[in-house]
Amino acid sequence: QVQLVESGGGLVQAGGSLRLSCAASGRTFSNYAMGWFRQAPGKEREFVARITRSGMSTYYGDSVKGRFTISRDNAKNTVFLQMTSLKPEDTAVYYCAADPRLSSPNYKIGRNYDYWGQGTQVTVSS
Repeated sequence: QVQLVESGGGLVQAGGSLRLSCAASGRTFSNYAMGWFRQAPGKEREFVARITRSGMSTYYGDSVKGRFTISRDNAKNTVFLQMTSLKPEDTAVYYCAADPRLSSPNYKIGRNYDYWGQGTQVTVSS
């Protein structure tokens, strides 16, 4: 089991930047690939980013590629999402998720992640 707590959300103007953090506790953090998802009002949950256990590989949803960067610090049991060039359409609740599997070919699907944080609100104004 692992517990996840997101932080760093808030209000930012379009074109600005924001960094989200996800602090993990419980099982060994380095044994989990980590992902970020988001959900806007009235919309389906959307894959944002994923990082492998070692942090050597990252993957991004098409809508954020080139603007967002996922990273992790295993010594601090924390995963980050650095968001730049923010757009109003980035407004959503952002969720951190953990995947204990060695390999997850369907990493864009939320149900492949076993543990989730409570979410943090990101609002981008125009």
